Amino acid sequence: MKYSILLLMFFSVLSCLKEEEFKKPFVSYEPKDLHDGWDISTPEAEGLNGEKLTGIYEDFHNRKDTWQVRSLLVFRNGKLLAESYTKDDHDITNPILVQSCTKQVISLLTGIAIEHGLFNSVTDSIKRYIPEVNLHKDKTGITIQHLLTMKSGIDFQNEGMKGNNFVLLQQKPSSLLEYILDLPMADKPGTKAMYKDCDAHLMAICIQKQAGQKTSDWAREVLFDPLAIKYLKWDCYRDGYTLGGHGIFTTPRELGKFGQLVLDSGSYKGQQIVSREWIREMTQVREQNVYGTQFGYFWRLDARRNWVMMMGHGGQLVCIVPEKTLIVVIIAEPLIQGEYQLSFSYNFGVVEHIISICN
Repeated sequence: MKYSILLLMFFSVLSCLKEEEFKKPFVSYEPKDLHDGWDISTPEAEGLNGEKLTGIYEDFHNRKDTWQVRSLLVFRNGKLLAESYTKDDHDITNPILVQSCTKQVISLLTGIAIEHGLFNSVTDSIKRYIPEVNLHKDKTGITIQHLLTMKSGIDFQNEGMKGNNFVLLQQKPSSLLEYILDLPMADKPGTKAMYKDCDAHLMAICIQKQAGQKTSDWAREVLFDPLAIKYLKWDCYRDGYTLGGHGIFTTPRELGKFGQLVLDSGSYKGQQIVSREWIREMTQVREQNVYGTQFGYFWRLDARRNWVMMMGHGGQLVCIVPEKTLIVVIIAEPLIQGEYQLSFSYNFGVVEHIISICN
């Protein structure tokens, strides 16, 4: 219910405000040193054209047709070079809902879980880890790999006011797990990739059952604390299971740390948090088109441009460009629908523009 109420509130505010009130004028992209684990540098020191970057930021603030944007951050060579917030300077430390970027965090946690011995292999049936699946014979063939590639075959509808996702956002069913397991199958497991939140929810439940604590709490121990992440909270369903398809609230700086972790092959400041092997497996193209992009294990990919991405509803983007040791983070309003969402084509254009001014 919380997300649906917030959505209605957003459209109420939208109808009352004038377009020009949605963004602040551009002042500076100079980052603040928050002593949050990020080293601060300048565009020139890291091989970017500072004057042209100013132009990119001015456009980011001034364009009227992209009123949804909230922040743009640029990282290179493991350092934060530029950041600006179009609506609220407190976004620097105030967590915001990043929607399906949660799925990419779940994938990182799956790799850590395998390394910790919580799972044997991605080819394991989930019935080994969720005993309730044994009471649903049509779902015993679902494997961890099927979940990670959106191939469970469960007939779960993400879109629409009558879709399964909207029902769960209102937290109407008493049990997240039983609601998903009671759904019919649309396809045989492993045969068809279909973008749906239920697969990531089930993956989070597998982790939670094996870890013996909420996935969000275990994640704090094995991932968030090692990354020095402070500004993050993660919602659970009312039955206590951590949400896997969405539910993380965090800041763009903290999202950048997940990007840096992947760029550095699972290492952060000399500590190997996720195995190199898992990062390779996770970012290998496994499906050519899942909801508009190539797909690995919950991570979005563009093999032509060699980009690895976190993406969330509304226009949330963490774009990793290994060739340039570059990370671009764009955050937009998360609770908007349809034509009102910030387009990913716009986001990709911003990334391309930033790449063009790198040496």
